[in-house]
Amino acid sequence: MKSGKAILGYKATVKALRRSKAKMIMIASNCPQLRKSELEYYAMLAKTRVHHYVGDNTALGTACGKFFNCSVLSIIDAGDSDILTNTKE
Repeated sequence: MKSGKAILGYKATVKALRRSKAKMIMIASNCPQLRKSELEYYAMLAKTRVHHYVGDNTALGTACGKFFNCSVLSIIDAGDSDILTNTKE
């Protein structure tokens, strides 16, 4: 993640969804089902795109350049990236 702004974590993502700040959320494959359905519901209310990440939470954290697990990633600003236009629902 060289440009743009992203938020890691469940609590921060829910806050961003409630404020309609998130443009897209990414959910790891091993996120608990109850938490996943809650995030999808909030995203539907906020009209935010949801992408189900193929890897687990360790791979999602590593893809973000962090040394810890992350089950949910919220993209606030894409920056120079074209992630919001390339991902299909």
